[in-house]
Amino acid sequence: MEGGERRTALVTGAAQRLGQALALRLAEEGLDVAVHYRGSEEAARRTAAQLRDRGAAAEIFRAELSEPDAPRDLISAVVDVFGRLDVLVNSAASFLSRPLAESDAELWDRVFAVNLRAPALLTASAAPHLGQAASAGGPAGLVVNMVDLSGLYPWRGYAVHGAAKAGLLQLTRTAALELAPSVRVNAIVPGPILPPPGVSEGSDAWRRTGERVPLGRPGRPANVAAALSYLLTNDFVSGEALSVDGGEHLLGSTKR
Repeated sequence: MEGGERRTALVTGAAQRLGQALALRLAEEGLDVAVHYRGSEEAARRTAAQLRDRGAAAEIFRAELSEPDAPRDLISAVVDVFGRLDVLVNSAASFLSRPLAESDAELWDRVFAVNLRAPALLTASAAPHLGQAASAGGPAGLVVNMVDLSGLYPWRGYAVHGAAKAGLLQLTRTAALELAPSVRVNAIVPGPILPPPGVSEGSDAWRRTGERVPLGRPGRPANVAAALSYLLTNDFVSGEALSVDGGEHLLGSTKR
């Protein structure tokens, strides 16, 4: 922390599930946290309360990131409240499945708006603020994009989603090149970390999902949070996509 000031992070989609775990880890690392949410206001308030219990300043911010101006307005709101922005975690995402032959223009626009355009616009709007500490001799700012394995190899039924996530990986590399040295940009690629809604962690279905990967078990949000801590503290890593998937990326689409 430069000059004794606490750094600030914005985590999109931080109200629940993996985004919440990432926000909590940042608080444990000594950062204040802006909690973005779209519709889960009560969950966002609970997350903010947990962040404060960990000693962080925390505020909630609602934004519909599929709207063109929302990313810019969200960054402005966070900076107005906290006075700075040092870390951006692009965790908010949609996860829509539809066969390619049934995909229409509306679906492509909707999926790309949330999964690719919003992270791009958030990064562009945040970049001048993220780089301020570095310009004063402090650490570089950090952007972390949450991707998934559909961006590495094809999943049947997820052509649109996978194309957006593949684009997010390319955006990670391009932004890392363009924004260096004042901002580092990386990605995390989780595998089976949380069961889908309606499936419990103790279910046979979730156990079988974990058994498919080389390490033979599902992961936990703490595994992804640990990867975020690594990217936060290792200031010589940029343009990297860090897989946290029990080795699932080694199998490609054979298990899909």
